[in-house]
Amino acid sequence: MTNISPNIKAKILVEALPYIQEFTGKIVVIKYGGNAMINEELKAAVIQDVVLLNLIGIKVVLVHGGGPEIKEMLEKIHKESTFVNGLRVTDDETMDVVQQVLCGKVNKNLVSLLIKQGGKGVGLAGMDGNLFQSVRYDDIHQNVGTIVEVDPSIVLDVLEKGYIPVVSSVAAGLDQLTNYNINADTAAEKLAVALKAKKLILLTDVMGLMKDPQDESTLISKLKVSQASVYEREGIIKGGMIPKVQCAVEAVRRGVETVNIQDGRIPHSILIELLSDEGIGTMFY
Repeated sequence: MTNISPNIKAKILVEALPYIQEFTGKIVVIKYGGNAMINEELKAAVIQDVVLLNLIGIKVVLVHGGGPEIKEMLEKIHKESTFVNGLRVTDDETMDVVQQVLCGKVNKNLVSLLIKQGGKGVGLAGMDGNLFQSVRYDDIHQNVGTIVEVDPSIVLDVLEKGYIPVVSSVAAGLDQLTNYNINADTAAEKLAVALKAKKLILLTDVMGLMKDPQDESTLISKLKVSQASVYEREGIIKGGMIPKVQCAVEAVRRGVETVNIQDGRIPHSILIELLSDEGIGTMFY
């Protein structure tokens, strides 16, 4: 910003004004994962964005995963990671690591970063206050869960006091005495619906939904949820994008105004989407 003239800076702020007015007092859920969690510069940009939004009165909820950190910890104990259909097979030993890493290391580090940037973060696990309750997804994945109930009371209490809730994607088991590993996209979607959020943002490692994944000029910037099934049949929505799109479609159908799948590798992509005319990624409505 140092090379930008005061004139341009003023124009940027004026452009942001109607969006600030639109979102102030509203809830925005951000799913934080991918490279934006590993790269220190990108991590700092995400934290700054969240703190800024909080300071202008937007109620931000940060939901996080932590795949790379889990992988690193499993390697330290010489435990191999196995994935089936994109989901980690989570036996009892792996579940202990998942819980330690997500609810401990990753969650508390994010809270510390928010505080260092002048924000007020509060770490929550999905088990706290019965926030997420789940049942076993299937026997193959073992301690991977499907969320069946969400009680957002504890998150609403934290937001009401002006704090930024940082939520890890682990849930209490309803069907047996265990906790479950939950897909972070799904956790963010379920929470956004329960909170009646105005917007859900899924940060990922691609620009958004593209007609040709190799050609960024084919980005689909807006998509009506009723069109998603057509794109899936045509093979445009495929692979790892399928569950993300399913989360976006489900959230919009259940009351979230818009959902964005966008590139977390672009610094300040959250601000670009929420507070500028330009926007970023693919918006589902």
